[in-house]
Amino acid sequence: MSQLAAREPEVRSFEATVAEIDGTEVVLDETYFYAESGGQPADRGTLGGVPVEYVEKRNGDGRIVHHLADEPDFAADETVRAEVDHEFRTYCMRAHTASHVLYGAGRRVLDDLGYGGFDIGEEKVRVDFDTTTDIDDAVLAELERLTNRAVWDSLDVSWKEVSEQEARERDEVAFNTKTEEGVMSESDAVRVVTVEGWDWAACGGTHVENTAEIGPVTLLDRSNPGEGLTRVEFAVGPTAIRRRAEDVRAAREAARTLDVGVGDLPDAAERVTEEVEALESDVQDAKEELLAARLDDLRDDPTRRDGGEWLVGTVSGFGPNEVADRARDIATDEDDAPDAVVLTGEDGATFVVAATDGNPEAGDVVEEVTAEFGGGGGGSPTFAQGGGLDANPEDVAAFLREE
Repeated sequence: MSQLAAREPEVRSFEATVAEIDGTEVVLDETYFYAESGGQPADRGTLGGVPVEYVEKRNGDGRIVHHLADEPDFAADETVRAEVDHEFRTYCMRAHTASHVLYGAGRRVLDDLGYGGFDIGEEKVRVDFDTTTDIDDAVLAELERLTNRAVWDSLDVSWKEVSEQEARERDEVAFNTKTEEGVMSESDAVRVVTVEGWDWAACGGTHVENTAEIGPVTLLDRSNPGEGLTRVEFAVGPTAIRRRAEDVRAAREAARTLDVGVGDLPDAAERVTEEVEALESDVQDAKEELLAARLDDLRDDPTRRDGGEWLVGTVSGFGPNEVADRARDIATDEDDAPDAVVLTGEDGATFVVAATDGNPEAGDVVEEVTAEFGGGGGGSPTFAQGGGLDANPEDVAAFLREE
């Protein structure tokens, strides 16, 4: 049974004879419900007043089966009234045609182009491009511009069946190798959808008759789904309009904040980024100077422990990784290095780091602390650290200063 919906997508209401019925599964002698295929979801609607939840084209015999929400009160050989959900069918027609227009835009800006996949979702549509071109922000913007220009130009959209040989020999006809189901008819002909002067594709879906019916198209994002593909997601209709309005509002708010025009936002953002990076560098330098000063203070008041001189103290405002590097430097690289450098602070929870020349072993120091205050940690003979201590840094430092 062929997809009459693809041939005559404007049909939304029809009568048909029930050919088979099995519980909630119904087969009609003919149907204008679109069966899920090639990335386009099945139509919704009612059959004899009962909601249609799903429509599929069975492999093997090609029967189109309507899955109903409940068992119907009609029987085989009866004539029933069918209603296709107008809003959802229209959305799918616009979205599917928009994917062809987007691919046509890709023909103009992408190299070594191939079709890698397609899918219509509730809020967005995806097209997977097989291309060697890096689809960056500039390319994405150009794809959106070209797509909407083709919509504005009101290009005719048509479809017809040709022999498979003719379709394969026409270089301009794109084949979606991931989702070619629904392309072939019972006579082994290929259904080719043409967007006048813009795109040609083997496709079994439902389409509008003119690109102007699509409405605005907004490209949302891009990603890499693997296999050398670039996935581009877009929206049509209300979702596209809402997303574009949100983007415009956000851009204007950012422009007001930066006191520039919307067109100057890229330069302003780059300038702010550079300023932030410079400030972050200054802050990091200041923190390093502050840490060095704090350690100098601790060195002026060393702790005598286990027959040696230890540098013990608290360091606030620093994480364990920042403290660790400096502790190692003091314990190993300085001529008058103390026998141990043990520092404690808070980074969400209380931590301790220990650096030595191996005598005493740093791991033993941390183990002693965690045995007293809980938490966990470990390391090597010359460096170790622990975290999650159940005490404040001052109590840990006091414990370490005890002989």
